[in-house]
Amino acid sequence: MPTNAFAAGAYAAIQNLGRANPAAKPAAPEAGFGQLVASAIDGVEAAGKRGEQQMMAVGAGKADVVDVVTAVAESETALQTLVAVRDRVISAYEDIMRMQI
Repeated sequence: MPTNAFAAGAYAAIQNLGRANPAAKPAAPEAGFGQLVASAIDGVEAAGKRGEQQMMAVGAGKADVVDVVTAVAESETALQTLVAVRDRVISAYEDIMRMQI
């Protein structure tokens, strides 16, 4: 059964899902689009690595299955968000290319 500390940690993790990299500070106003995309990709990569580390830990008997499920779900959500943003950028690019000058 999860403890209160675990529940608080899970809530904090959910709060950080919207940010590209939970450990990073919010982007500065002068940060460009390329930096935003790069930080989002880094965040997805970090979430994937956390999921892999949790899977290895549960295999060694050092972690709970709930931790693995949470880490994998976070990784999946981050990847789905990145793919959705990519699709929107491509769609916007195609709309711009169809515009007549």
